Amino acid sequence: MTGQGLDVSRETSERLEIYAALLRKWNPRINLVSKATLPNLWTRHFADSTQLYDLVPHPVGHWADLGAGGGFPGLVIAIMAMETGSPRRVTLVESDVRKGAFLNTVIRETGAPATVITDRIETTPPLMADVLSARALADLPTLLGFAERHLAPNGVAIFPKGATWEKELSAARKAWKFSHRVAKSKTEDGPVLLHITGVARV
Repeated sequence: MTGQGLDVSRETSERLEIYAALLRKWNPRINLVSKATLPNLWTRHFADSTQLYDLVPHPVGHWADLGAGGGFPGLVIAIMAMETGSPRRVTLVESDVRKGAFLNTVIRETGAPATVITDRIETTPPLMADVLSARALADLPTLLGFAERHLAPNGVAIFPKGATWEKELSAARKAWKFSHRVAKSKTEDGPVLLHITGVARV
């Protein structure tokens, strides 16, 4: 990406610029991202989201992002999909009506293949997603409960986690069986991306 350090096409870059402009406009009113992260928006939020895209086998039919908030990573994934055709569709689950309105505005302005569900994750009908993501939403045991509900049987969950990820992994093993791989974050030292399959209760 010109000047932003992301390896995407000019068309994708232009759509992400539209997204970034809308985010800066809406953020003072509804606090989509921490104000302190705005100067590093491209690294902290956009690049941090694009790295999830390469961790899953493509093509992907349905990608669901839980607690979508300001749209990271789900809306970034949907914009990238306009270039590649994968995933075919993205579902963004966000219970906050105002954040849902922001997400719908970006979708309308960019044409991204995404749908917003303004509901709680626990009461949303099972999504049967091929890929499930959630960023800065909950601890790993809670996320695995969401995965059990919304992930397709052969699906993959990608959960970015901070420096205490090993403690969360140990806690999760008490209630859940799953396979996992760990990828180091490309944007920060310490955080990792957990690639999880085969989620089942112990």
